[in-house]
Amino acid sequence: MELSSDRAVARLEMSQVQSEDGEPFNESSDGDYESLPPHVSVTTHMTAGAVAGILEHTVMYPVDSVKTRMQSLQPDPNAQYKGVYEALKRIIKTEGVFRPLRGLNITMMGAGPAHALYFACYERVKHSLSHIIQSGGNSHIANGVAGSVATVLHDAVMNPAEVVKQRMQMYNSPYRGLWDCVRTVTHTEGIGAFYRSYSTQLTMNIPFQAVHFITYELMQEQLNPHRHYNPSSHIVSGAAAGAVSAAVTTPLDVCKTLLNTQENVALSSVNISGHLSGMANAFRTVYRLGGLAAFFKGVQARVIYQMPSTAIAWSVYEFFKYFLTKQKLEQEAASGQL
Repeated sequence: MELSSDRAVARLEMSQVQSEDGEPFNESSDGDYESLPPHVSVTTHMTAGAVAGILEHTVMYPVDSVKTRMQSLQPDPNAQYKGVYEALKRIIKTEGVFRPLRGLNITMMGAGPAHALYFACYERVKHSLSHIIQSGGNSHIANGVAGSVATVLHDAVMNPAEVVKQRMQMYNSPYRGLWDCVRTVTHTEGIGAFYRSYSTQLTMNIPFQAVHFITYELMQEQLNPHRHYNPSSHIVSGAAAGAVSAAVTTPLDVCKTLLNTQENVALSSVNISGHLSGMANAFRTVYRLGGLAAFFKGVQARVIYQMPSTAIAWSVYEFFKYFLTKQKLEQEAASGQL
């Protein structure tokens, strides 16, 4: 039994065995870590993705709360902050130690299923397109397209959670809690309010994820060319991918925040009555309220949030993918000996 289990582990780690000349020993040219287990189930990808998504959003959630407030176009005088650390310190001091965590519950409820779909879809589409474009090799086009397709599914699940989360994060939020926010928004604005920013979210997240995945895979080519399970390379590549993609898509994130929160003070100051909708209207309103500089409000907090978040997501995802695959191979080997 033990010998059989060791053989299963050896199969999984075969790509990490080096020959005398320094080249990796593979059963085939496609035997690297990323593509090694072609039989890995969708359940494995979804489980790894769900765990990674929940950890990604929870660990850095207080910084996300600060980012939402710093993107406010007409902030209350008591909610004007000079930096991320100063904002966190003042929020805790004036509103309580748990205030930066408000809205975390709905985020966790949305992040699990959203990221499960996200990673499973990404792996499947990337694998299929890579075989078409590069005969199974790594393709930046395949990575970008796979990330974009996965984003459509992810945002369909996550957008309502984002609306509730951001409304609860704002200074002087009128909602008593999660369900009060859901009931109030549904009653006063209709179900459509939860998808008012969906087009803007996709417009932001499709380029975000395309840049994210291309940067991650590019960094992996440099730091981990043989695609072994290498935690440090996954962390560094993830952090770089998060920083680059967050910075270049901040203007769209500012517009998304405005559509999600429907800042009454800001909208009233430019004589907008009712509810703001549509990406074009959001862009015009942001520009009227603060010029070009307004499109980069909260960029520092966004990058600080995304770098560790993306590093956490990729390192956790790669670990669970490796661990679950290893466990499955051991079980298959064990059952084969019965």
